[in-house]
Amino acid sequence: MAVRIAGIVIPNEKRVEIALTYVYGIGLATANKILAQAKVDGNIRVKDLKEDQVNALRTIIEKQNRVEGDLRRDVSANIKRLKDIGAYRGSRHAKKLPVRGQRTKTNNRTVRGNVRRTAVSGKKLTGQKT
Repeated sequence: MAVRIAGIVIPNEKRVEIALTYVYGIGLATANKILAQAKVDGNIRVKDLKEDQVNALRTIIEKQNRVEGDLRRDVSANIKRLKDIGAYRGSRHAKKLPVRGQRTKTNNRTVRGNVRRTAVSGKKLTGQKT
């Protein structure tokens, strides 16, 4: 039985507290809070959940937390707002550069797409024609 929460199929073989983190907007701390509210043990596997436990988790997540599509829409709207008002953070988002004050001379490969350019001396090999 595949468990769907907020439009995401939760993996059956994982522990419930880890499986809930597959939903965008739910991390480990939020997953543990949700499990405490629903009175579900986080160490049992998803395949061992009973139907009423799954329904309890689903209702808590959909009613109290902003997840998946709504959250993605909100985040993109916030970034668009920053770009529209001409904020520095918005311009950094537009240029796909680090936003939170990190250095950019080195260590921003992740944001740039892991571009590794090696420096070449320009010296021709002796066997090549000039």
